[in-house]
Amino acid sequence: MECTVKWLDGMSFVAETGSGHLLAMDGAPEAGGRNLAPRPMELLLAGTGGCSAFDVVLILKRARQAITNCEVRLEAERAETDPKVFTRIRFHYTVSGHKLKPDAVKRAIELSAEKYCSASIMMGQTAELVHDWTIVETGPDQPAQAAG
Repeated sequence: MECTVKWLDGMSFVAETGSGHLLAMDGAPEAGGRNLAPRPMELLLAGTGGCSAFDVVLILKRARQAITNCEVRLEAERAETDPKVFTRIRFHYTVSGHKLKPDAVKRAIELSAEKYCSASIMMGQTAELVHDWTIVETGPDQPAQAAG
């Protein structure tokens, strides 16, 4: 895996990933940025949530659960002094589907947290990770949709 990050101006940067995608980053105004894009630490948090949600959806699909939506909200706390690493991250999953088995949802989240999600497992080296979830029942004919 590779990535190239280029400084644009002020405190704005653009990253080009090894898969050819572009991603903008910027700093807060008090740090010389113009608030045009997410902060790098926000992207770490977003990537961690995306990694875990990906796992949960894949695991539930493989378990033949009728999942229609998955959303994970992350709330992070950071150290007050440099390096301002994440010290606590709460993951709250809202998983929607028809007759989802609570044990299957719990197991999917546990597998992501303990075995598959590289990002959250790395974050767990400095942060306390807390996982909880809500299951939302949907009708049998509701199509799967992206979280939003």
